[in-house]
Amino acid sequence: MAANTTPLTIGHLSTVYHTSFILMGTDWPDKAGIHADWKLFASGPDIVKAFANKEIDIGYIGLPPAIIGIDRGVPIICVAGGHVEGTVLIARKEYRTLDELGDIKAVLAQFEGNVIGSPPRGSIHDVIINDVLEKAGLNIKVKNFAWTDFVLEALVDGEISAAVGTPSLAVASARACGAKIIVPPSKLWQNNPSYGIVIRKELMRYPDMISGFLEIHEKASNFIRTRPADAAGIVSKLTGIVDEDFVLDAYRVSPKYCAALSSGFVGSTMAFVPVLHRLKYISWSLSEDKIFERRFIDEVHKEPPHYDISL
Repeated sequence: MAANTTPLTIGHLSTVYHTSFILMGTDWPDKAGIHADWKLFASGPDIVKAFANKEIDIGYIGLPPAIIGIDRGVPIICVAGGHVEGTVLIARKEYRTLDELGDIKAVLAQFEGNVIGSPPRGSIHDVIINDVLEKAGLNIKVKNFAWTDFVLEALVDGEISAAVGTPSLAVASARACGAKIIVPPSKLWQNNPSYGIVIRKELMRYPDMISGFLEIHEKASNFIRTRPADAAGIVSKLTGIVDEDFVLDAYRVSPKYCAALSSGFVGSTMAFVPVLHRLKYISWSLSEDKIFERRFIDEVHKEPPHYDISL
């Protein structure tokens, strides 16, 4: 792989607040000497499969599916953060919220005997909701869908009573059927690593390429945080599907953007390891050095993390 001629194949999701959309909609990669070939995937577990098949070099992915992949021998590692607290619980407007009931178990009890929809098994949303339900001891089924769009359709059609997913899903469901956030992202799992930048380990033979990509990833993270209206314009124009207000609303649901591997990001990720083992998603306990390689982002991002700085 030649650092200046061969494209980096980058797996991304349809999540509008990922920096992938800013980088696809600008000339920043070209100016950084990065030739990117972007591939869209339905979910984090699908990106892990692509890594296993050597189809991609870099992936935008929630950390739990990455951990599951590492446990299964996929040679990947996380080299940067991106966003925290990207999982919310939503339901139709007749259901009561955490602010109203004051307790997550009481909120969940509204769905006893019913179904909560989620992105695929092994996604960060699936892991979080199963952990929360297990701790609450409630009889609530989680139904997994291959694409987030299918979760939205099921909520609109009344096939499911509630859904867990991204801020984008929350905005889309509010528009489609008046649904609302009943448990905000910080209350489901504080600092949960909704996505980071994961690479094939083989790419570490080209450190300048990794650092170059992380520089524009951090630039795009700062752009979303400091110029959200401009960022929303780029995303809206690129997708041709969502308007700028939709993107801005998604940004506001959980405005915690940064490329750093902060103590909160790493600590929250490591808290997933015993949960994944308890839920039988992984077979053994992974140490931090099996999941993270910090040297590239620590070189690029020398200032304090920006996750807690508002838009």
